[in-house]
Amino acid sequence: MVEIRKVSTRSELKQFVQFYYDLYRDCEQAVPYLFFDEIATLRKDKNPSFECCEADYFLALRDGRVVGRVAAIINHRANERWQCHQVRFGWFDFIDDQEVSEALLQAVEQWGRERGMTEMAGPLGFIDTDREGMLVEGFDELSTMYVNYNYAYYPQHLERIKGFNKDNDYVELRVKVPSDDSYKFHKIAQMVEKRYGLRVHKFTRDELVKQGMGREVFRLLNATYKDLYGFSELSPTQIDKLVNDYIKIADLNLVTAIMDGEQMIGFGITFSSFSRALRKTRDGRLFPFGWWHVLQILKRHKTDTVDLLLIGVLPEYRSKGANALIFDDLIHQFQRYGFRWAITGPQMESNEGVLAQWQYLDSEIIRRHRCYRKLLNR
Repeated sequence: MVEIRKVSTRSELKQFVQFYYDLYRDCEQAVPYLFFDEIATLRKDKNPSFECCEADYFLALRDGRVVGRVAAIINHRANERWQCHQVRFGWFDFIDDQEVSEALLQAVEQWGRERGMTEMAGPLGFIDTDREGMLVEGFDELSTMYVNYNYAYYPQHLERIKGFNKDNDYVELRVKVPSDDSYKFHKIAQMVEKRYGLRVHKFTRDELVKQGMGREVFRLLNATYKDLYGFSELSPTQIDKLVNDYIKIADLNLVTAIMDGEQMIGFGITFSSFSRALRKTRDGRLFPFGWWHVLQILKRHKTDTVDLLLIGVLPEYRSKGANALIFDDLIHQFQRYGFRWAITGPQMESNEGVLAQWQYLDSEIIRRHRCYRKLLNR
């Protein structure tokens, strides 16, 4: 018998977060997410996404032991943008038991129906900078802190449940960092710079934090990502949190902007990979010793891998090859730091323009994440 319990206390919220670490403690491919970050994301008083979202969290218990979890989320801003009534499910983890996974999804469905929703989709977070999609290929690859990792039985459970169908796939690639300037992007970048007068700009911390350029980066993200699957425009409050969480700690050599005169028209944000460092923490907690491993990545780049987090170019500049300037500058930084590999963030399989650019580098698809959708019959 499976009991579904809505999370209503701080203690239960910690149980909700802790379940992932317990389930994946012995999995070598899973990367622990930062515990404090997970708590902050799920707390209504800490996450500015609750200005446009509502959510509840559910635990599945059997004989008093937690055996699964799920978040039910409605992003009203996204629903208005896409003209739908959709409830999202996220933070969806469970033991290999069909009764458990079905009970959790039924809880989300009922919760959504009570609020007038006519479809459910996921795994999705509150907004697009949260982790999205269920891993369906690439289970043997070391994951990253920016994407969901799950066991191979997860999609098998979803596909047994009537009504759930593929809604969108994302792929991630591993790219070999070139050892010299013979790669095609370098030649394209030189041509673009000369023909269109575009230029690379490297930020100072003062520009990003005090002069507002960090906010401008995410306003540009709103403009460049607005037509992507399920996108929800970031508000000023959400942007401020992203600047505080990411920009303030970024190595600015690994952040690039492209300017047309004084206008920012493109950007690239990358971080040294934290995957192996986080594997050495205790359940995603930095204390007592986890902070040392993370610090080695932040300050000394003790890894051979870099994560490509966010790259965006205004639509009218994409045909001019502005993205080549971003890649050319970042590749030179990667070479200087001794990175051998770059791992892309999730990219929609239908985004042929973005995926086509990797043909100019030595690259391969290593993971695939899938979002599922189900219509809720009235």
